[in-house]
Amino acid sequence: MTERDVAALLPLTPLSFQILLALADEERHGYGIMKEIDRRTKGRMTPATGPLYLAAQRLMDNGLIAESEKRPAPELDDQRRKYYKLTEFGRRVAAAEVERMAHLLEVAFEKQLVEGQVEIKQSEPATTAEARERMAPDLEKG
Repeated sequence: MTERDVAALLPLTPLSFQILLALADEERHGYGIMKEIDRRTKGRMTPATGPLYLAAQRLMDNGLIAESEKRPAPELDDQRRKYYKLTEFGRRVAAAEVERMAHLLEVAFEKQLVEGQVEIKQSEPATTAEARERMAPDLEKG
């Protein structure tokens, strides 16, 4: 897939992006994806099963995720579960979406929709809470 193919899939829906994020660090089944999204968003986004599986199917159709062959031990597994994994193309699309959103954030700060500045360094991963702590002094001024 080319970079043009990547751009054609942007912007991602919030649910599609959350699914890609959930699969970025490990393979998961649908319910595991739902729980990861709920955990990571602190309950602000709790997808219902119907929309989640429709979005997952679209992501599979576009080659962003694939069904995983890996399964847990049979005594820990339910054979009806479908496990998903992020494809290399899906990782490229997710990275392009992050870049797109980062640009939007830069513009928002330039336009002074929010005061302050958020610095994100690849070598120093920050959680949302850490980013908010860094921004807190600037946000309190406004």
